[in-house]
Amino acid sequence: MPDRPDDRKYTKTHEWVLIDGGTATVGLTDFAVEHLGDLVFVQLPEVGREVSPGESVCEVESVKAVGDVYSPVAGEVVEVNEALSSDQSPLAQDPFGAGWLFKVRLGGDGATSTLLDAAGYAAALATEGQG
Repeated sequence: MPDRPDDRKYTKTHEWVLIDGGTATVGLTDFAVEHLGDLVFVQLPEVGREVSPGESVCEVESVKAVGDVYSPVAGEVVEVNEALSSDQSPLAQDPFGAGWLFKVRLGGDGATSTLLDAAGYAAALATEGQG
């Protein structure tokens, strides 16, 4: 089993979220990036966009597929990782660090109660026969 950081939460749709105060940083898990294959394009959300949990907010395109990225939390997009527009390699090389996609200022309760911890995410992958 890969080492996934314990300091963040995960979704069954393969996003991770790191909550620091009132801001959530969102990215794709190593599993998602690996299954997409060679990445060729990332469409990031617009800063200022209001997002809801489970809403498709951006896309990651590879040579074989286009994958939607869903927001794990509610709030306003306050920053995007512009570097990924011209170079997608950080997504594959460092999905839990330099490969982050966008940051959200949490609104309301942020709806984080449905998120999984690292062990829960690994168990969900194993249940699907993917972990």
